Amino acid sequence: MLARGASVRGGGLLRRAGAPGRGLRTSPAARGGMPSWVIDRYGRNEVLRFARNMALPAIRFPNEVVIKVHAASLNPIDLSMRSGYGATALNMKRDPLKLNSEENEFPLTLGRDVSGVVMECGLSVSYFKPGDEVWAAIPPWKQGTLSEFVVASGNEVSFKPKCLSHTEAASLPYVGLTAWSAVNKVGGLNQKNCGGKRVLILGASGGVGTFAVQLVKAWGAHVTAVCSSDASTLMKELGADDVIDYKSGSLEEQLKTLPLFDFILDNVGGSTEKWALDLLKKWSGATYVTLVTPFLINMDRLGVADGMLQTGVTVGSKTLKHLCKGVHYRWAFFMPSGPCLDEIAELVNSGKIQPVIDQVFSFSEVPKAFLKLEGGHARGKTVISVINKK
Repeated sequence: MLARGASVRGGGLLRRAGAPGRGLRTSPAARGGMPSWVIDRYGRNEVLRFARNMALPAIRFPNEVVIKVHAASLNPIDLSMRSGYGATALNMKRDPLKLNSEENEFPLTLGRDVSGVVMECGLSVSYFKPGDEVWAAIPPWKQGTLSEFVVASGNEVSFKPKCLSHTEAASLPYVGLTAWSAVNKVGGLNQKNCGGKRVLILGASGGVGTFAVQLVKAWGAHVTAVCSSDASTLMKELGADDVIDYKSGSLEEQLKTLPLFDFILDNVGGSTEKWALDLLKKWSGATYVTLVTPFLINMDRLGVADGMLQTGVTVGSKTLKHLCKGVHYRWAFFMPSGPCLDEIAELVNSGKIQPVIDQVFSFSEVPKAFLKLEGGHARGKTVISVINKK
C-alpha cells in the first residue's frame, strides 16, 4: 500500500511539464442527474426539497474523488446551515475572490458525513482507486452528502473501518474530527500524555461527546461525563468513570465536590463558561476547550472584516484573562482531515471506539430526520441510509 503523502492526498498535479491539461476529468455519468435533498433558501424544515435530477458532481481538481454515498448522517451544523447560520463566512470560502456577481450557494445540499464507495479519481490521486470503501467528512463550504454522489478532496478521505457497515461508519467522521480537533489539535492530548489525566466532558451524550468520552478513555484518561440521567448507562458503557446528572441540582456545585480537572471539553456553552474554568488545576497546563464560539455569528452580524476583528478581540481577551489565572482557554472547530480519520479508523478497528447511533432513517425520510435532530436529547447520531446496502 502506498504511504500517505502530500502529493497523493492533497497534492499537486502529477504530470510532465508542458503536458496537456489532463488534470481535470469529468465523469461520463455527469451528463445525467441524481437524487438529492437540497434547499433553495434558508429557513426551517419546509425549505428542504427533494430533487430527482440534480447535476452529478464532476472532478474539477486532480486531487478529487467522486464517492457514491451509501450512508450519511446529520449534525447540528446541518440545522444551523439550513437556517442560514454562517452563510457570510461560508460564502466567502466558496468564492473568496468575489468572482461571481451574485450569491450562488443555492441549490445547497446539506449533510457532512459520508460512507460509501469511490467511483472515480482525479489524476493525482494514487492512494485510492475506484471500488474502495471510504468515509469522510465534507467541509461545510462544499456541497454535502444528502445525495447519491459527492465530490471530496483526496486529503479529506480515508478507508472505512473494516469492522463497520456503511450505516455505522457514516455516524463518526464529522463528530470524530470535531472531537479530535478539540482534544488533540487544540487541547494537546494524545496517547502518550493522556494517561491518568482527569477529563471533564460537558454535553457528553451527543455525537461529539460520545466520541470524545471514548477517545480520551482509549488514551488512558479518567473521564467525568455530564449528561441527563437517562444517558448514564450509555456513558458507563462507553467507559466514563463518573457520570453527573446536570438535572439533579446545581451542576456547578456537584462538580465542585470532585477533584480538579486537567482538561475540560465544553459542548454546551452558555453559562457553563462562567464557572467551568474554576474546575481546572491552576498553573499545571490545564486547558478548557469550547466548541461553542461566536465566530460565525460575528461574521453574519457584523460582516467579514468587523466580524473577524470582534472575534479576535474576544478570544484574545478571554485567553489572556484566564492565562493570568493559571489555566488555558481555547476555541476549537471541525477540521477535515483524511490522515486523522486514518488514526480514528485504527481505534475503531481495534475496538476502542464504537459508533453510537440514535436512529436510522431512509433517504426518503430526510425531513423527519431533521425534525428528530431538532427535537434534541439525541443519544448519539441520526443516520441516513441513502441506499439499502450496509
